[in-house]
Amino acid sequence: MIVDERMITYINSLDRGNTPFLEELEQKAKNDFVPVIRKEMQSFLKVLLSLKRPARILEVGTAVGFSALLMCEYNPVPCHITTIENYEKRIPLALENFKKAGREDRITLLAGDAADILKDLEGPFDLIFMDAAKGQYLHFLPDVVRLMAPGSVLISDNVLQDGDIIESRFLVERRNRTIHKRMREYLYQLKHRDDLVTSVLPLGDGVTVSVYTGTKRNEEGKV
Repeated sequence: MIVDERMITYINSLDRGNTPFLEELEQKAKNDFVPVIRKEMQSFLKVLLSLKRPARILEVGTAVGFSALLMCEYNPVPCHITTIENYEKRIPLALENFKKAGREDRITLLAGDAADILKDLEGPFDLIFMDAAKGQYLHFLPDVVRLMAPGSVLISDNVLQDGDIIESRFLVERRNRTIHKRMREYLYQLKHRDDLVTSVLPLGDGVTVSVYTGTKRNEEGKV
C-alpha cells in the first residue's frame, strides 16, 4: 500500500461508479481473481479521456476487457481501441464481454505476444494504456514510443509495486528482483528520455503519465 488505506477508502467512497454492465463485470472479475484496474485508476482514466479525447487508443494487456470497455464507454468522442492479450484463457472471455456490451465494432483484440505484435502495428495512437506483464514494460517501450505522435499520451499502470520499488533489490524477494530491476530502469527511461515528459504518481499501485513531445536534444542538451 503506497497511500494510506483510509484515505483511499474515503476517496473511492466519493466515486459515482460505472455503468451497470461494467459494475457487474468488475465484480465478476474480482470473484474470479482476475485483476482489473483499481477504482482510483478508473476515475483517473475518465479524467484523462475527457482531457485528451483520443480517437485511437492502444491497450497493452486486455485481461477480460474491463479497462477497454471503460475507455470505450467514458471517452467523450467516438474512438477505436486496439487491445493486446497473450493469455489464451482470457481472450474468449474478453471477446464475449465486448459483444455483450455492444462494443465489438469499436474494439479490436489482437491475440499474442505484445513484443511481436507491437513491432507490426502502425501508429500513431492518441492514447496508449500499458497494463501488461510489469517485467516487459521496458522491452515494450521502444515500439510504444514509435507508435506515438507529438501530444500522444502513454499511461503505465502498477509501476510502484506496492512500494517495493524504493527498496534495495536485496530487500525484495528473490523471485521479484528481475521485475524490480526492470521497473526501476523503465521509470528512469521515462523520466530521462528527451522525447517524453513524464510524471510518476502514487495513485493506485503507482501510475506514470507520459506525453510525447517528439523533441530530441543534442549532446549539449539543446533542443
